[in-house]
Amino acid sequence: MSAQLQGKAVGDGVHHGQEPLGSSETPQDVVDQLICRSLEAKTHAYCPYSKFRVGAALLTHDGKVFTGCNVENACYNLGVCAERNVIANAVSEGYRSFRAIAIASDLNDQFISPCGGCRQFMREFGSSWVVYLTKPDGSHVKMDVSRLLPMSFGPEELSMRNTFNIPKEY
Repeated sequence: MSAQLQGKAVGDGVHHGQEPLGSSETPQDVVDQLICRSLEAKTHAYCPYSKFRVGAALLTHDGKVFTGCNVENACYNLGVCAERNVIANAVSEGYRSFRAIAIASDLNDQFISPCGGCRQFMREFGSSWVVYLTKPDGSHVKMDVSRLLPMSFGPEELSMRNTFNIPKEY
């Protein structure tokens, strides 16, 4: 896989394996591994109805990687997206803060992008962690959750000091 990921960043924000590194950047070999794990996770997708496989790999701050895939159901609205699946998996292991997520599908002509529900689910755990939207060849677009879900609503909006005083009869 790493041979496929070699290349360089181009002006449109698409990366092909070479990402500029700053002091807080994830090292490129870790990004490549995360993308590779999301592509592997995609192979486990259960999608007999849509035939649309999605995999996700989630990186914690201590370097642990969780994977997940979409799981469909004959009652369509009971299906679980890969992004929510992997986050729930990490939360069930005690994690609440994430460094990055890579999302993979079989789309060749465009980068996979999470649905609105998954964007909100991701936002629950912060707005500044990194999201890698990928293609099967390993190329990716890097952004953070706040760019995926601008002007978002998160846990901090529920603080009592930000709410109106509601009469007790409600």
